[in-house]
Amino acid sequence: MTHVCRYHPLLVTLHWLLALLIAAALAIGFGWLAKTSNSNPQKLAVLRLHMAGGMLILALMVVRFAVRLLTAKPPAAATGNRLLDCMAPVAHHGFYVLILLIAGTGFATAILAGLPEIVFAGSGDPLPPNFMIYPSRVAHGYLATILAALIGLHLIATLYHHFVRKDGLLRRMGFGRKR
Repeated sequence: MTHVCRYHPLLVTLHWLLALLIAAALAIGFGWLAKTSNSNPQKLAVLRLHMAGGMLILALMVVRFAVRLLTAKPPAAATGNRLLDCMAPVAHHGFYVLILLIAGTGFATAILAGLPEIVFAGSGDPLPPNFMIYPSRVAHGYLATILAALIGLHLIATLYHHFVRKDGLLRRMGFGRKR
C-alpha cells in the first residue's frame, strides 16, 4: 500500500470551495438576513441567494462525503495530546452533521413559511412578518452559531499545527503530489 500524504485533488477543491460558500452563507445569514426586516424589499433577493447557496452547500457536502469515502487519505494528524487527537474526528464528522441539520432546518423553515413560492416562483406574496415564529428557524440560527464556533476551533487547530507543531498539516489540503 502506498503512503498518501495529501487528500485527493477533488476533495481539496471541495474543501476550499465549501469553506468559501459556508463563510458567505454565515456572513449573509448573521450579517444581513437576521438584522433585516422581512418588509425590506431587498430581503427577497438576498434570501434567494442564501437559500440557493444553502442547497448548493448541501449538494457539495454530499459529493465531498462520497469522495472522502472513496479516495485514499493521509494518516490522521497527531497533536501530541491524546484528548485532542480523539476530538479531531468528532469535530470533522461534526461538520457533516451540522451542515445536514442546518440544511434540514432551512428547508423546514422554507416550507413552513411558504418560501419556495415567494422566493423562487415569484408568487408576489409578502414574506411572513417574522421567521422566528418557526421553531425550525430558531434551531437554524443556533446550529449556524455552533457551526461558526466549530469553524473557529478548526482554524485554531490548523494554526496550532502550522505554527506550533510545524508538521506541514496545511500541505495535506493543498494541491501537489499525493505521495
